[in-house]
Amino acid sequence: MIGGLGPTELILIFAVIFLLFGAAKLPELARSMGTSMGEFKKAQKESEQSVKEFERSLKEQVNTTPAEETKTADVKQVAANLGIDTTGKSDDELLAEINTMLKK
Repeated sequence: MIGGLGPTELILIFAVIFLLFGAAKLPELARSMGTSMGEFKKAQKESEQSVKEFERSLKEQVNTTPAEETKTADVKQVAANLGIDTTGKSDDELLAEINTMLKK
């Protein structure tokens, strides 16, 4: 059973198609349907590939500019501008020292 149709219904459908289009047109009709299905599948694969490339480019953009590294660099830059020694200190320690320096 194809799509809920029994063998009797399928035979009736093929008979109506045969009567409407004739024996000469059936191969041409089948060929054009096959071609259109091939084109559809080709376009579907191309669009899936394009979506995958877009997702890959988004992931690359996220990986090339991580926010944590930018934040760490900014905190160290501010601390250095205020004259705070940044060697061996975490971001939290630097932020605490920057806070105390700014409160003075």
